[in-house]
Amino acid sequence: MAGLEITRQLLRMRRDWDRRAKENARHYVVTGQHEWSDEEFFKSGQITLEEEILNDLPNICQGKDPKEMKVLEIGCGAGRVTRAFAGFFGEVYAVDISREMVRQAREAVVGFPNTHVFHNNGKDLSALYGGWRGRFGIATRFQIDFAFSIIVFQHIPSRKIIENYVREVHKILRPGGLFKFQVQGCAVDETEPDHSWVGAFFTEPQAREMAERCGFEMRYQYGAGDQYYWLWFFKK
Repeated sequence: MAGLEITRQLLRMRRDWDRRAKENARHYVVTGQHEWSDEEFFKSGQITLEEEILNDLPNICQGKDPKEMKVLEIGCGAGRVTRAFAGFFGEVYAVDISREMVRQAREAVVGFPNTHVFHNNGKDLSALYGGWRGRFGIATRFQIDFAFSIIVFQHIPSRKIIENYVREVHKILRPGGLFKFQVQGCAVDETEPDHSWVGAFFTEPQAREMAERCGFEMRYQYGAGDQYYWLWFFKK
């Protein structure tokens, strides 16, 4: 029964986010305003880069040159942060559940050959590593140095789906690497039980337990009890 429930939630999420993307992708990615110019939208991505990446380089880069790092963004939407990452990191990989969001994100990073945007199934990262091939078509291990997600998991109504993403990141993250992400940190009343806007929330103990189950150390956390609850998961 649990598997059927997750399948139903994924179908609802995919349908809803495609609809939102076609209606007004940028508004649903950042709801601060209804209409966004290119300049405003991508500047907001640069602000996220400054606030969440440039202010946290010791944890994220750990002495590495950003231009030599391979990074992943989960839930890239219309490419707001992806574009900012493209100008800072060496290789950028991004995934999203909505085909329309992926289309717009790919348009956003035209001119950045170091950036690759994939449509995924909304629960894992097989779109990345499933088709990874090395020389002579032989499958090779896909590995990243850093993973990031913002304003994404707060919309996923299932802790199981969120935890599966955490396990998936563990598969491809280098040892010692960081997965920095934001979740819903407080319970929100939702009149529609079958929703895809307000996500499952986490308490600090729940977040720590998830980190342990998935092979991470939750070294830092910020914003417990608030909508924007940030977690720093380091791969053991």
